[in-house]
Amino acid sequence: MMKTLIRRAREKDIPGINKLLGQVLYVHHTGRPDIFKEKGQKYTAEQLKTIIMKVEDPVFVCVDEQDTVLGHCFCKSVNCPEGPATWGYRTLYIDDLCVDEDVRGQHIGTALYEYAKQYALENGYHNLTLHAWECNPEAVEFYRHLGMSVPVLYLYLIQSTISSS
Repeated sequence: MMKTLIRRAREKDIPGINKLLGQVLYVHHTGRPDIFKEKGQKYTAEQLKTIIMKVEDPVFVCVDEQDTVLGHCFCKSVNCPEGPATWGYRTLYIDDLCVDEDVRGQHIGTALYEYAKQYALENGYHNLTLHAWECNPEAVEFYRHLGMSVPVLYLYLIQSTISSS
């Protein structure tokens, strides 16, 4: 088994992170070509640099002994304010978790998820949340296997199908 380390992302990790973001885009494009382009870049290198520097929104990477990025986990701190009928709380939102397709099946995704979960616990977050596309059943099953549940079902109707309903 390869030796890995999970740490905060650094500027030198940007090329590896961009490679993984391209893999995520391909999965999303395959499942939802009406929304996601086949090719593109979610962030520029400059945007990634800014994101990585944000202390309150950590980006974690899993690297091997050569410091090659094997996976990443983008997190965002979200403040949910108190309302008339709800308590205020903070959630740690996983915006993107990806493991390089060449090293999947080696529990790197689980390790990144557990690392984010521990970070949330140590920093007083109420919960850990994320979105997973239904067109990516492997991801949905992965998160369910880790103990996540679906508290709200998000439904939608594509505009072009409204007139044919």
